[in-house]
Amino acid sequence: MIKLHDKVFKPYLGEEQILAAVKKMAVQIAADYKDEVPIFVGVLNGAFMFVSDFLKAYPHPCQVSFVRLSSYQGLTSTGIVESLLDVPENIEGRSVIILEDVIDTGRTLKQLVHLFSGTNVKEFKIASLFYKSEVYNGEYSIDYVGLEIPDDFIVGYGLDYNELGRNLRGVYQLNQASMINLVLFGKPGAGKGTQAGVLKDKYNLKHISTGDVFRYNIKNGTALGILAKSYIDRGDLVPDEVTINMLKDEVEKNPEAAGFIFDGFPRTAAQAEALDNFLESRNMHVNATIALEADDDVLVARLLERGKESGRSDDQDEGKIRNRFDEYNEKTAPLKAYYEKQGKFHSVNGIGEITDITSRLAEVIDALG
Repeated sequence: MIKLHDKVFKPYLGEEQILAAVKKMAVQIAADYKDEVPIFVGVLNGAFMFVSDFLKAYPHPCQVSFVRLSSYQGLTSTGIVESLLDVPENIEGRSVIILEDVIDTGRTLKQLVHLFSGTNVKEFKIASLFYKSEVYNGEYSIDYVGLEIPDDFIVGYGLDYNELGRNLRGVYQLNQASMINLVLFGKPGAGKGTQAGVLKDKYNLKHISTGDVFRYNIKNGTALGILAKSYIDRGDLVPDEVTINMLKDEVEKNPEAAGFIFDGFPRTAAQAEALDNFLESRNMHVNATIALEADDDVLVARLLERGKESGRSDDQDEGKIRNRFDEYNEKTAPLKAYYEKQGKFHSVNGIGEITDITSRLAEVIDALG
């Protein structure tokens, strides 16, 4: 595994596999153009390593030039292809073969075709080392292909994530196919903390408790902690933006996690939407929200017993406990509706042995697509 910025990538294609694909393409093209001197046009920045190795494998006289196009920011295509370096001169009557690093939707390819449409080249061909056929729109024919690959985000061998990773000899794939992000609900005493501890170990998840995150930031005097404390000291609610920024820091500190359990956030539909927007900006999403359900009387008895051991005053007064339940019901109702609309809300019986409850939770998680 490698980490680039905030993302973790796993090995996908080794150097030998890539060089074999490059050599295959060089042999194919050499057979077609052995009697002339073609012009190979590499597409920067991604194709620089491909072009270099391709030219080493090409056995006949040739020329090389470059154009530069850009349509990616981070993990996603902007949909706008910018031409940064124009077509080479003196190509009239010559055979031109475009050397692309990867072809996916075809937006960049469309701009390439447009760049050369006003020239009087003898022949215009397209060669792509990597080809994502399942998302390509098929508008233009791809004449030479090194390897067909699925529509996953890749880095290495010239390809980057926010300009990192181009120098890697192999190709790496974004490690998110099995990522699980959960929101865990439950009334006080329902066992959220206990189950989160079990689930994080079972699925290699990071448990992010909003309460713990607040306490850590305030205790350690971080910028966000100082900001949050200023609101708390005035008796004001901490703005959602501050909380989201704390969660963002926790996510970015744990790139090796296979997902996250969010506990204590969101508490409102607006916060749920803010969490969705934050995760989407990281090319992630909430897979499921799970509520641990339990009868109020059972939970009251459990909390009163806990109060005897912990000394917590809010666990020693049945009236206060039931008020907390009412507050939970009031706040959770709109959240339940929010996630039910997305088909992500699940209820699990929270009464029984810890292992039995874990098994019920695992059934939900293991069934996630």
